[in-house]
Amino acid sequence: MQEEVENRTLTLAVSGTKFTGRLLKAAITKYLAHRKEKKLQKQKSRDTPVIPHGKQTVKQLIGQNQGVSNIEITDPSIKEFEKIARKYGVDYAVKKDRSSSPPKYLIFFKGRDADALTAAFTEYTGKKVRKAEKSERPSVLAKLSQFKELVKHAVVDRNKRRELER
Repeated sequence: MQEEVENRTLTLAVSGTKFTGRLLKAAITKYLAHRKEKKLQKQKSRDTPVIPHGKQTVKQLIGQNQGVSNIEITDPSIKEFEKIARKYGVDYAVKKDRSSSPPKYLIFFKGRDADALTAAFTEYTGKKVRKAEKSERPSVLAKLSQFKELVKHAVVDRNKRRELER
C-alpha cells in the first residue's frame, strides 16, 4: 500500500501530428487547469447547505420556509407510512404526541407536497384496509385443524355387508 502511494503515475493521452515539448507543456497546463476547476467546484459544493429530503426533524422542515401542514395518525405502525412516503418522495417529519392514552402521531409535511402526501396517505389507508380484511379471514391451518377434529369425531359405520349380486 505504501509503495502504491509513493509511486503514483498519470496517464495523459495527447493526439497530434508532431509531438513537441510545447505540445506536452500545453497538455500539462490544460490538465492542471482542469484539476484546479474540479477542486473549486468541490469546495463550492461543500459551502452550499444541503437541503434534506424525506424524513427530517420538524425544525429542519420549518427552516425550509415553504409552509407546513400536518395530518394526525393514531395507528402505531407508523413505519409502513414512512416507507410509502419515501416512495412518493415526500418531505415529512413525524412527531409523537404522548398526551393521549394511545399515542398519536402528527405528520408534518411541506405545503407543496400536499398532493403527493394525499396519494401516499390513500395508499397507506388502502394497505391498512386490506390487512384488516386479511386478518378477518380464518387461516388455512385453523380450518385444517377444525376439519381434522370433525373427522376424528365422525361416527363411521364399520359393518361389512356381504351380499351376492346376481
